[in-house]
Amino acid sequence: MKHFHPDTFQNCTLGLLLGRTAMLKDRIIDRHMEPFGITAAQFKVLIIMAQFDVDTPAELCRHLSLDSGSMTRMLDRLEQKNLLIRQRSESDRRQVRLVLTDDGQALAALLPQVGADAMNQLASAISPQELQSLEQILKKILLAAGDPITVMRLGEK
Repeated sequence: MKHFHPDTFQNCTLGLLLGRTAMLKDRIIDRHMEPFGITAAQFKVLIIMAQFDVDTPAELCRHLSLDSGSMTRMLDRLEQKNLLIRQRSESDRRQVRLVLTDDGQALAALLPQVGADAMNQLASAISPQELQSLEQILKKILLAAGDPITVMRLGEK
């Protein structure tokens, strides 16, 4: 279904609104994570590792749509903060496995509460029904586009 036309595209704000909302979400997460000394980007890495059992840089790159260079720098920072370590795979020495340290596991245990607080702040202006509709609409868009992470993680729900 075509919703947009070149003649009226200057009135299209969908991309702007989605982008601004994503930036707002990251700013809110940054504020909530400041006491823990990590950024929204680092929060995303840790929560994905903890909640989805993701343990390789390549999988994290797929989840976060980051290139391997950016991911390497991110993992370097998390390793410097003693939140994770890289280990060579026993079965395939070419592959690196990521493991949360004790400090990383302790922080990961707090992330669902911090994340919930941040998302409650983000969604505070809308009703529960509006939030449910928004999530259904975004999921529908991503599934229709074949987004592999959405299909893998949310397609069956």
